[in-house]
Amino acid sequence: MRILIVGAGAVGGYFGGRLLEKGVDVTYLVREKRKQLLSETGLQIESVHGDLTLEPKTITSETSGEPFDLILVGMKSYHFEQAIQDIKPYVGPETMIIPLLNGIQHLDRLIETFSEKKVLGGLCFIESTVGSEGKIIQTSPVHELVYGELSGEKTERISKVEQLLSGTKASIRRSDKILTDMWHKYMFITGLSGVTTLFRSPIGPIRDTDGGREVIRQLFYEIGQIMRAEGAPIRDGVEESQIKKISEMSPSMKSSMQRDMEKGDAVEGDHLQGYLLQLAEKHSINAPTLEMVYSNLKVYEQQNS
Repeated sequence: MRILIVGAGAVGGYFGGRLLEKGVDVTYLVREKRKQLLSETGLQIESVHGDLTLEPKTITSETSGEPFDLILVGMKSYHFEQAIQDIKPYVGPETMIIPLLNGIQHLDRLIETFSEKKVLGGLCFIESTVGSEGKIIQTSPVHELVYGELSGEKTERISKVEQLLSGTKASIRRSDKILTDMWHKYMFITGLSGVTTLFRSPIGPIRDTDGGREVIRQLFYEIGQIMRAEGAPIRDGVEESQIKKISEMSPSMKSSMQRDMEKGDAVEGDHLQGYLLQLAEKHSINAPTLEMVYSNLKVYEQQNS
């Protein structure tokens, strides 16, 4: 099977590198500048799980070629629409697409464009960034990629994907409840990014105050109410388990959205918090904490436009 990975950044670059390390046929779809850098320096990964320098195959959106068997799509949501256009020439009748974006809204867009048959579920947990010279720096023990059929079935094709992706130095696994996994991650990352950007603080000082703890609790319960109204397949009590997870995090932990704000970069507020507010309006749910978080992000965007 041939794999196309969209982008060679902090997510796709890392997991693609681990697959290349195993000997999987991986090609990166990148911009011309990144293609040139990779040809000069190779794909460099600095990781707590072992460093790598690889010579990957690369193409650009202008490159003609045959469809791929599997396409991994992992980037920030504000690059997603361009990615859809870029991968169209490489999607054939049997191509499978695994999105690794945060959130859930992108599933509908992929299904609308390519059909439900072609779209699998996916998510990842990783702390990584791209350094100033293009090196991918992965800094924590967690480097997990999860995927599965949206139906939860163990189909013949997902078994082939499982065989292909297993056995790497990263934790890559199949899930038979991938939609639940995706909604749970959506809740967690929306809550964590929401409070850390609202307070402009790592999680420790927020949860160490009565007011901060109450904002965390209110936000997660508002998110849970919205998701249940939408019919999302989330577990009973998931809010408490995620609040507990936040209580156990390192006090210095910052969300990736907070780090983006500190650098003056774009944020995914519309894709994460904004989409949930659309659902809240659809179901006539009052979500004042989530609205405050989203308003804070929109003010940030105005100040940095």
